[in-house]
Amino acid sequence: MRLAPLALATALALPLALLPPGVAPAQQIAPQVPPPGAPSSFAPLSQRLLPAVVNIQTTQAGAQQRAGRDAPEVPQAPPGSPFEEFFRDFMERNRPNGQAPGQPGRPMPPRRGQSLGSGFIIDASGIVVTNNHVIDGADEINVVLQDNTTLRAELLGADPRTDLAVLRVRPESPLPAVVLGDSDTAQVGDWVLAIGNPFGLGGSVTAGIVSARGRDIRQGLYDDFIQTDAAINRGNSGGPLFNLAGEVVGINTAIYSPTGGSIGIGFAIPSNLAKNIVAQLRDNGRVRRGWLGVNIQQVTDEIAESLGLKDGARGALVARAQEGGPAAAGGIQAGDVILRFNGREVREMRNLPRIVADTTVGDRVQVVVWRDGREQTVEITVAELPSEQQQAAVQPTQPAQPQQTELAGLGLRVAPITPEQRERFSLRADSRGVVITEVSPDSPAAERELRPGDVIVEVQQERVGTPTEVQERLERLRRQGRATALLLIEGPQGQRWVPLRLNAPPRGQRG
Repeated sequence: MRLAPLALATALALPLALLPPGVAPAQQIAPQVPPPGAPSSFAPLSQRLLPAVVNIQTTQAGAQQRAGRDAPEVPQAPPGSPFEEFFRDFMERNRPNGQAPGQPGRPMPPRRGQSLGSGFIIDASGIVVTNNHVIDGADEINVVLQDNTTLRAELLGADPRTDLAVLRVRPESPLPAVVLGDSDTAQVGDWVLAIGNPFGLGGSVTAGIVSARGRDIRQGLYDDFIQTDAAINRGNSGGPLFNLAGEVVGINTAIYSPTGGSIGIGFAIPSNLAKNIVAQLRDNGRVRRGWLGVNIQQVTDEIAESLGLKDGARGALVARAQEGGPAAAGGIQAGDVILRFNGREVREMRNLPRIVADTTVGDRVQVVVWRDGREQTVEITVAELPSEQQQAAVQPTQPAQPQQTELAGLGLRVAPITPEQRERFSLRADSRGVVITEVSPDSPAAERELRPGDVIVEVQQERVGTPTEVQERLERLRRQGRATALLLIEGPQGQRWVPLRLNAPPRGQRG
């Protein structure tokens, strides 16, 4: 981890003699004209917002500083620079368990692990929002106001899935507060301010723009981050990202950096995602999320073509409606493409979990699905997302048909699911369909990464139980002039839909 401002301080200290030959000092420092619409200064806005942004200090009894937490880490300044003494004092004040400052070989006495982060006040009575990872595992949480007043904080609730937490402090007088704005209005290119506590240095303001929207950084099911180039470093976690109206449009949470310092790629939780979570944590101490009970996958162009889906790839394809879940009870089936949920468009697969999670538990909502070549509407009652989902195993009975069948033109051999095949491929007790026994190299099946042991459950949204049924479905699609067949495949990772190119079988063979 390196402190980004240090590089700037070193660059400014370069003598003019180091400028490239022929470049006059006046050319090097000429002021730039602000672009149209840019504020001449962020000072008035910063002065108004800074009092509502707080530092979060946490301690953990008998613990070292934990990896990944926003603990201060400061580099060595160049010898003789004016920053050397400042950083040395800072390091000694925040030194982790180890050697005593100035006394090599003498261990420091055991002390409480410390961590630093940021937060912001949303209610004058003392309600503070921050990241869950800032306070996770803390035995004691303190909130430090801009005037250095320290208040003991109570954790009202935390949600690891969205990395949000809500604290309460009890001030003697009302505190300055900010509001959670409408993050949907934040457009790429809009100015934003990030305020927080980088490296434990205290309230700091950085400016930048919204670089991108809807970023999925593989942190969880509900990823929908705002990306910004406003400098965000360790210690900024939990701090607010403001628009020029002074509204919080994001909660600074993560950075992408090979060095650990800011390189202009920071991520903030959108305020519209945070609003419902924060309200539930404040009122109930926990989050109740809506649950639909489906396994879904992305709709590709080939899948959309196979299903005759108008307007191209969109929506979320249902691979499985879990038995006993709200979707199955409401009539949603495997092979349905969910296009709209409770009036909100499902543009792609990863939109659906967030939309469902935001829906009030117990609400009865309309779901528009694509089925049998047209849009249909079903109604489901949203249930609460369970902490654990258990599946009951059912032992199926299958007729003994040990023979294998070649699906010509696809590069597949298949067989019925018999006790022998179930043991050979370690199939689940409730697996039903036709098991793939061989996959030819360079075949359409190999292109789609089908493997021996995968089970064909459906062909073009029709259940199959024997190789003959698979052949009949494929032959019917060929007669209809279809270029692909849509197969529901069950593998070790669950069920998924696979569009398979229908090559013509060799002369004299039927597929």
